[in-house]
Amino acid sequence: MRRISSRRRRRGSAGFLGLWCVLLALPLLAQGGGEEELAEEPAALEEPSREVVVVAIRSPIHPVSAEILDGAVREAESRQAAALVVELDTPGGLVTSMREMVKTVLGARVPVVVYVAPSGAQAASAGFFILMAADVAAMAPGTNAGAAAAVGAAGEDIEGTMGEKVEQDARAQIRSLAKRHGRNLELAEAAVTDARAYDAEQALEEGLIDLVAPSLAALLQELDGRPVREPGGEEVALRTAGAVIERIEPTAFQRFRGMLAKPDIALLLLSLGSLGLMIELYNPGAIFPGVVGAICLIVGFYALSVLPINAAGLALLGLAVVFFVAEIKVTSYGLLTLAGVVCLVLGATMLFEDADPALRVSLEVIAAAAVSTVAVVLFLMFQVLRAHRTRVRTGSEGMVSERGRAWSDLRPSGKVFVHGELWDAESEVPIVKGEPVEVVAVEGMLLRVRPVAAAEPTGPEGGVAPAGG
Repeated sequence: MRRISSRRRRRGSAGFLGLWCVLLALPLLAQGGGEEELAEEPAALEEPSREVVVVAIRSPIHPVSAEILDGAVREAESRQAAALVVELDTPGGLVTSMREMVKTVLGARVPVVVYVAPSGAQAASAGFFILMAADVAAMAPGTNAGAAAAVGAAGEDIEGTMGEKVEQDARAQIRSLAKRHGRNLELAEAAVTDARAYDAEQALEEGLIDLVAPSLAALLQELDGRPVREPGGEEVALRTAGAVIERIEPTAFQRFRGMLAKPDIALLLLSLGSLGLMIELYNPGAIFPGVVGAICLIVGFYALSVLPINAAGLALLGLAVVFFVAEIKVTSYGLLTLAGVVCLVLGATMLFEDADPALRVSLEVIAAAAVSTVAVVLFLMFQVLRAHRTRVRTGSEGMVSERGRAWSDLRPSGKVFVHGELWDAESEVPIVKGEPVEVVAVEGMLLRVRPVAAAEPTGPEGGVAPAGG
């Protein structure tokens, strides 16, 4: 009986101890559970930050434009932005650069919105293809897009098999882009085949673009909730309302290269460089024209490396420079200058082989380059002629026509005092000592002189004989 009682007492003590431990642990468990709930609650309420990356492309389409767009896409992807908005205003440009930009847009891992803005902007020619490649195509009121027909280097239609080949390639590409995003195939193709252009309202009504927005803020409001298709094929809704706008600006070097990548600037640099070298050749040692000319030529050749040049046009420009330099050295009565002007105009017209009008030299710049070049050449010719007509004042030839006095009788030889020095001299007629003389020729150290009929007073340069002579 005692054993049983002791066992019961030990069991009761153990149960009471266990109950006491449980009671002590309950507040700690409750506290820990509360911390978990508090920790999870902010995570559940926290909303991911939304950013919209914006980049502006307001220039002809060239390699620098493609580089700016590629950098903006990479930045938007690294930020995991809600969308990338490309503010586009371009008259067109290089087909090769356009294709690179289309591939960049199609391969982006963030939704790309191409927004033709501000009012008055355009997305013509190559820009129309970029607009059609966007996940969302938008335009501001008062803008236009289209006119993407292929033309020749001088703006003419491309005839024959080559024209058909170029047109079919462009038609296939624009149809593929329009079909990918469910846009109006017929109107998109008409922009290529018939060079049709559309204003913002017409493009929206006909299903060529997705929306019209007067400003960037209005565009982001319209985009909010709009479904777009991700590269994997899944549709997601854009969340752009109230998003933080992060603008991507091109670097200073990109802006500089973009400025150079214009046909007018390239031609002006080549013209200035050529004129600088011509002036340096005419006046060796001037340094400044040669240095400036060399810098302009180097920068101009860099601009040509960005633009699609025609070798024949570049050769004609070089031939024009050769003719202008030859005109200064050779008497051609202006024929070489005329030939140089013809080569300059033809070369400037043919210099860039791209069919897009945005990549051709304007007639005003060609006329300005031709007129300024001709003016410089005529000025140099005038300086050359004036130098030939000016009497030589140095060396032995500079002694001709100098006056002095006979130091002794010349019958026919003797000495004369000319230009502050005594010279051996000969005269065809006798000359009396002290009579004024004039130098007619120089033969080594011998002067041939003649008497001056009406002697004028001569100063020190005329050779007044020293006293007692």
